Amino acid sequence: MSPMVQSLGIDRLTRDQRIALVQEIWATIAAEPYQPLLTDAQRQELERRVAEDDANPDDVIPWEQVKAQALSRSKP
Repeated sequence: MSPMVQSLGIDRLTRDQRIALVQEIWATIAAEPYQPLLTDAQRQELERRVAEDDANPDDVIPWEQVKAQALSRSKP
């Protein structure tokens, strides 16, 4: 158990209270805007993929086909 859990008294809460606390903490995290940290190479690759998709919007494979191919590969 971490010292913070003990110093904040979290270890003395009931199980339901701790679950509620975690949910409240998670809600505050989810409410904050978050920009993932990307390397320059990752950002460039994402930009390349977006540009490629924008240039070729009809160059797609339907989900049903992708799913069928994946399932056929997984069968013995």
